[in-house]
Amino acid sequence: MKKTLIILIIVLTSHLAEAQFIKEKSINAQIGYGISVPYNSIDEVADGGFFAQGELVLNVASWFELRPYAGFILTNSSGKDLNNNPTNEKAESKAFLLGGKARVRAPIAWVAPYVEIGIGTSIGKFETLTAFDNIDKGGIIYHIPFSIGLELGKNNNVDLGFTYYFQPSVQQFVGAFAVGITFPLNNKK
Repeated sequence: MKKTLIILIIVLTSHLAEAQFIKEKSINAQIGYGISVPYNSIDEVADGGFFAQGELVLNVASWFELRPYAGFILTNSSGKDLNNNPTNEKAESKAFLLGGKARVRAPIAWVAPYVEIGIGTSIGKFETLTAFDNIDKGGIIYHIPFSIGLELGKNNNVDLGFTYYFQPSVQQFVGAFAVGITFPLNNKK
């Protein structure tokens, strides 16, 4: 009980104290074509779907950002492999994504390349059916997000990239080719 009370007090007071190292705050909204792929597959399966995500962008420096995120991915099997041949293999995900990432980027106007990595959780239903794996799991699993892409525009407010979430416990990764727009919040100067 004592530990719970201490954690509650820390959470409540930390909201009142503003972190001095955060220079700007923004919201990034992304939408894109989602995909889920098994780690091990004979038929080269990739199942498509929909991806959407929102991020709170905490700008620490011109080249470094912290990004807590929440999003979702929905993928379904078409019953065909990448060569359009029929297959029984599939990797499907219907999940809510939650976690945090760190982004390192080149602070260049108009075209700024970036890379991200972090840790998070996937909450939902996952199915991986291949010659090597037969997994049908629901609930909460961890994932490792990894992204590469470009920030475009004079203020780097358009995001174009590939984002992946590696889910080892269900032997698959999900990802997306996504486009995002960043909206600045009222920042204190």
